[in-house]
Amino acid sequence: MSEHVLPVLVVEDDPCLREAIGDTLELAGRAYVAVEGGEAALDVLAKQAFSIVVSDVRMMPMDGITLLKEIRQRLPHLPVVLMTAYAEVEKAVDAMRSGACDFLLKPFEPQALLGYIGKYELAARAEEQGVIAEDGASRDMFAMARRVAQTDATVLLTGESGVGKEVVARFIHQNSARSKGPFVAINCAAIPDSLLEATLFGYEKGAFTGAQQAQPGKFEQAQNGTLLLDEVTEMPLGLQAKLLRVLQEREVERVGGKKPVALDIRIIATSNREMQEAVARGVFREDLFYRLNVFPVAIPSLRERPLDILPIARHFMVEHGVRFGRSGMVLSEAAECALTRYVWPGNVRELENVMQRALILAPGEKIEAGHLNLPMGETETPEVPDVPAPQPRAASAPARNTEEQGAAPAAEPGNVKDIEREHILKVLAEVGGSRKLAVERLGISVRKLRYKLQEYREAGFFRE
Repeated sequence: MSEHVLPVLVVEDDPCLREAIGDTLELAGRAYVAVEGGEAALDVLAKQAFSIVVSDVRMMPMDGITLLKEIRQRLPHLPVVLMTAYAEVEKAVDAMRSGACDFLLKPFEPQALLGYIGKYELAARAEEQGVIAEDGASRDMFAMARRVAQTDATVLLTGESGVGKEVVARFIHQNSARSKGPFVAINCAAIPDSLLEATLFGYEKGAFTGAQQAQPGKFEQAQNGTLLLDEVTEMPLGLQAKLLRVLQEREVERVGGKKPVALDIRIIATSNREMQEAVARGVFREDLFYRLNVFPVAIPSLRERPLDILPIARHFMVEHGVRFGRSGMVLSEAAECALTRYVWPGNVRELENVMQRALILAPGEKIEAGHLNLPMGETETPEVPDVPAPQPRAASAPARNTEEQGAAPAAEPGNVKDIEREHILKVLAEVGGSRKLAVERLGISVRKLRYKLQEYREAGFFRE
């Protein structure tokens, strides 16, 4: 595990267990810092970076849930795994609402702990590179991006405007063998056609009026690194033919020059258009499309990855809060609900603008729904039909006795998502399948409930 440079933060008030966890991490070759409570954890988090936090739930005076909420406000990207000896459904659901990665039930084997740390640190390393991937759709997309990053294949990123195509392109570059080389980006739509060729390919002295000295183009500037051709479909047809030749020959010739320059670069292209439609309309060369479309990656819109909305919003709140002198701001429940109900036609770029605006408008330390100033008529108002009571699938193993009298039956140790699923399906059954009543009891949005039920349906846990 030498690849990990950041330590693990362990928060446990039981000195014996704290020592045992420390021994497990030390034997695994992992650096760690162990503290006895939530306040001590916040103190050390303010001074040092960590890859993940592993915290007990039952602590005094600050319990693990309170600590988790504090971490989410201060360090929204930092993964947190909670430990407890009490398999309480309410605690598990509260933990998931507050942003816990997972719930580890005591007693657990050392390998189980190491497995959880390894699993959720992957997301942490991605987030250190400027990405947030809480939703399954974005996790799958970044997993694909990480795989292609290990090769030198040309990548075509597609998606709506504002979804973060350049962020994904930088992620691919940072996870590639070319990460120490330059990352050069050029927006093909932002440069006039008359200047685009010289900008891309460079020019020699005297090539045109004003060319007083030779200038390398973006291709040469990206030597041994990555070149991002942003919005490549906006490139004029005549220049597309020259680009095709450069990609085929792996060499570039400056405007006014006669000596080709060999290239050692990786090409990533992006487009917010439907590429095949552009080919069919004759505005984009078919042969160039196939040259660029070696490894296509479709980036989902923000409304297609709803679980990313709040983490991204909190990230912008922290980032711009520091810049605006508004550190320590929090989102009200009403504001969180408004953010998750909005359809985000402008995607992540629009969300960033909204959070900046809210930081300016909020007079106190809490951002309310009104401070978001979201456009009317763009919120999701889905129908909420009553459905037959669901029939949860039987658990694969019998529940274990709880350690505390009166506690809910314990789920199989290890995964809070199983506990959350059983709780949601139980509540839905109790209200006769009414989603409207279920969301009121659960304290979640209709959108989130629908997303969860779809997830359970695909996994075979739920049928209507």
